[in-house]
Amino acid sequence: MQTFATKKKELFPDATSRRIFGLIKREMGLVEDEFERQAQSNIQVISYLGDYLRASGGKRVRPALLILSSYAVGGRGDADPVIRLATVMEMLHTATLVHDDIIDNADLRRNRSSINSRFGNQTAVLMGDWLYMSAFETSLRERSLAILDILTKLTRKMTEGELIQLTMLGNLSITRAEYFDILERKTAYLFAGCSEIGAILAGAGRDEQTAMREYGMNLGIAFQLADDLLDITAEREALGKAAGADLLEGKVTLPLITLIERDPALKVVLEEVLLSGMFSAEVKDRLNDAMLEHNVIDEVRKVAAGYAEAARKSLDVFPKSEYRTALDEIPSFVIGRSS
Repeated sequence: MQTFATKKKELFPDATSRRIFGLIKREMGLVEDEFERQAQSNIQVISYLGDYLRASGGKRVRPALLILSSYAVGGRGDADPVIRLATVMEMLHTATLVHDDIIDNADLRRNRSSINSRFGNQTAVLMGDWLYMSAFETSLRERSLAILDILTKLTRKMTEGELIQLTMLGNLSITRAEYFDILERKTAYLFAGCSEIGAILAGAGRDEQTAMREYGMNLGIAFQLADDLLDITAEREALGKAAGADLLEGKVTLPLITLIERDPALKVVLEEVLLSGMFSAEVKDRLNDAMLEHNVIDEVRKVAAGYAEAARKSLDVFPKSEYRTALDEIPSFVIGRSS
């Protein structure tokens, strides 16, 4: 059976990310090794699919967040649990991507064929399930009810978010409150879980755990706001998927909500995109021009910056260190990225 080469590539190619994540370069290498180990099975097809997913790459922001959070609190003892749980979070994230691509009927993920388009929905469903169960099996090694409680709750929240989103597909009248509820469940709770578990592994007290949870929650919201903006403004090559994919899938995000508020006449244009399933370059240019005219891009960036600042303020309870400084810089990195 074919295997997929997983060339050791630089996960964070730009200067800012190198500075932030260079502190944990060794640990991130160990996460890659642990991911490879956890994704292996005596069932050949599972190992094959695991190799395919790992070869797809990704920034590994979530495991990096867990490691940096643990070190910022002061945890530098036994690194094995930190590496294992960091990998667990990446596996949970990967499982959600596999299932999301099935629901969205997505063909691309990170500039290559998604699992469902390459191997079919049945295989993708089962592989996503296997990743979830493998992640929870690994987490049991810590014998921590607190960690298991976080993992089960955030998995439930993510599932609820997906279900709520399904009921809202194509709804151009979605409110900001409804949008943020979906965003928090689908994205932010996983970020919050990463930072809180990192604090727990470092032996943090309750107040420190709460601060890290709030940091991750606000960071996750800022991250998704930036992602939603990129879906409309970025090119396919940068995104690793088709531009405008969210709109074509019926997902009405904050940039579109804001645009409709500022220019209700554009609702007709968006309805035509939803009905036709076509997001032409002409329509994209028209929407981008309207967003510039009505300052939508600046408005969404301002909202994202507010959550980024809230994330940074949560770090005030921690002593100054190079790891806290890295966490302090991540919010600006995630909202300023181009892919």
